[in-house]
Amino acid sequence: MAPSNRAHRFVTTQGVNTEPVKQSKQELVSEPCDPLATVSAMLKLVLPKGSLEKATLELFEAADLRVNRDSVVTYKASIDDPRVDEVRILRPQEIGAYVAEGLFDIGITGRDWIEETQADVVSLGELRYSKATQNPVRIIVAVPDDSPWQRVEDLPQGVRVSSEYPGLTERFFVERGIEAEIALSYGATEAKVPDIVDCIVDITETGRAIRAAGLRIIDTVLTSYTELVANPTAYADHEKANAMGQLLTLLEGVLEARGKVLVKLNVQADQLDAVIALLPSMKSPTVNELYAGQGYAVEAVVPKATINVLIPALRDHGATDIIELPISKIVH
Repeated sequence: MAPSNRAHRFVTTQGVNTEPVKQSKQELVSEPCDPLATVSAMLKLVLPKGSLEKATLELFEAADLRVNRDSVVTYKASIDDPRVDEVRILRPQEIGAYVAEGLFDIGITGRDWIEETQADVVSLGELRYSKATQNPVRIIVAVPDDSPWQRVEDLPQGVRVSSEYPGLTERFFVERGIEAEIALSYGATEAKVPDIVDCIVDITETGRAIRAAGLRIIDTVLTSYTELVANPTAYADHEKANAMGQLLTLLEGVLEARGKVLVKLNVQADQLDAVIALLPSMKSPTVNELYAGQGYAVEAVVPKATINVLIPALRDHGATDIIELPISKIVH
């Protein structure tokens, strides 16, 4: 049998002795295990620059994975984490392809760009955040508000379309049997209707910019979340896959905690049920009896959005010593 890698020390009752000691007269004591001792820097990580940049850096900081760089225009960065060897910040349009090619082990980009480039990557999971909200973005088809077209099927053959997603757009129209003249857009896509093109295929998070441009959405090409993606070869490596999963745990823990707080309170036994009924907790609230039967201590994770209504209601129903605490991460 191979020797154990764990460090041990032997404590005997016989003083210093080089002879073997019987098991009954020695105590095996394990030294504390350092979780970083067996972790080596291995992952090349690429993060998105541009519209997702600020939200991504804030997410990593909240996950205790602070991205360090010399300035906001620097493309090379670092993370003080033993699993991360290298960090680059590049355009999300390119990230899927770079990860697929093996230039990076792991990266963050949108499902829209993965589909546009048809990148061969492994999706480790959706990270439900975008530029301004936690909602997904949509790739939509939009036409002038005063046009007669109500559905994509109403568009004429040879329709002129402008889009930053020519691949997605072409496949979308081909699947519907519509011949389209697709022009690649380098930005300000909504400004090209109706003088230059008949309709656009563009990205929107809230729809405000589309409406402000006098356009109307008639279909959705794709709903896109931000995703953590991996190179298939790197993901097949057990150690790298484990490191990727650990990073994902931290990121998902931050996202799960957003918009939630921990509420703690005390309540008398005869008012416990009424207080519990008010708590919209993730799971059943934690309830512990206080010393000497002085009532119960209750705690629950609740939405921050309703805390202004919840706390007074709890007090009205007999809760005392109410505490609201922020939550950094929730890991299931």
